Amino acid sequence: MGIPKVGLHGSLAAAAILAESVERARFPRAGFSGLMMPVLEDAVLAKRAAEGTLTVKDLLLYSAVCGTGLDTVPLAGNVTSGQIAALLLDISVLALRLDKPLTARLMPIPGKQIGDPTSFDFGYFANSRVMPLVAVPLSKALGGKETFMVHGRHTKE
Repeated sequence: MGIPKVGLHGSLAAAAILAESVERARFPRAGFSGLMMPVLEDAVLAKRAAEGTLTVKDLLLYSAVCGTGLDTVPLAGNVTSGQIAALLLDISVLALRLDKPLTARLMPIPGKQIGDPTSFDFGYFANSRVMPLVAVPLSKALGGKETFMVHGRHTKE
């Protein structure tokens, strides 16, 4: 589509065009039919993640226009539940605001650190590198037990 590498600017537009093309296409469908960006299940995505061109934040951004959220994202084995909670909060609020389901198949890999190569011996996974998760545990209002409401863009109150 003219983007030299997924993860560079222009990738969001390309993802949106591809996703809309699939949605508009008239063909028999079974199960999920849409644009997915599973890092470890796609050799090009795995390569871009390994070289640092594709980040977790990029994948979250693309989920706004794609069919799913974060899929098969390799994370460090020592990632904390607080870091994951911060990311899941972003995914959740994006799903609520867009009125669309988003998934999170995050894969902390025991013994691996950020930048380490993955070493899966699984025919359905492309090896990559452990991706950095730029997150810290939340505090104050977002990190407490308080609740808050976020409505979809089309929700009328």
